[in-house]
Amino acid sequence: MTVTDLSPRPGPPALVLVAHGSRDPRAPATVRALMERVRELRPGLPVHLGHIELNEPLLPDTLAALGDARAVLVPLLLSRGYHVKQDIPEMAAASAVRTRVAEPLGPHPLLADALHDRLLEAGWRPRPASAVILAAAGSRDPDARVDTARTAGLLAARLGVPVLPAYASAATPTVPEAITALRARGRRHIAIASYFTAPGRFATECAAHAPWIASAPLGAHDAMAELILHRYERVLATPVTAAA
Repeated sequence: MTVTDLSPRPGPPALVLVAHGSRDPRAPATVRALMERVRELRPGLPVHLGHIELNEPLLPDTLAALGDARAVLVPLLLSRGYHVKQDIPEMAAASAVRTRVAEPLGPHPLLADALHDRLLEAGWRPRPASAVILAAAGSRDPDARVDTARTAGLLAARLGVPVLPAYASAATPTVPEAITALRARGRRHIAIASYFTAPGRFATECAAHAPWIASAPLGAHDAMAELILHRYERVLATPVTAAA
């Protein structure tokens, strides 16, 4: 006689999107739209949202509501830096949730796809002596600059024109400095590629410097949702080590 195991099967770990937070009301709305896109792509997967600061729900509150469940935290951040290396792991460690933290979204070819599409939406067309500035938030962490430079390289390969990283704060060159440098190289049509997950002060300030066109932030682009799920699945495919 065959005995059927009727014990409940554990579901997949929850996916917790970790956003930075912003005083710009467009930012949380954009992040929630991205969360809904992820849910559409993966029906049945528990998807939650927590912010590092400024917006509710804050990440500790989101984790507290999950009790002692399993969860994968996917930072909606585009490079390594203090939030990825310190803030998020510390918040995760302070909770009862059995967490694992994924890599930040960048760099990755899917981001180049999304950046390219946003530029096309803004009116990008290759012109003689054109170039692009990849405008990012900036960080004092050198790893963040390495990651942003890699994304700039991916986008340059996609567009076939120079792409120069520039920063809103904490790193150089600034966007105005990058514009000056490209003009000195004879680049006359300079576009700003907004390398931000959602609208906010830095994205707005960078776009205001655009001598030609400026793209919208990445937002709820399909490639962003696909990348979030890729980061989630990559964590699940990685064995847990004794040190984890």
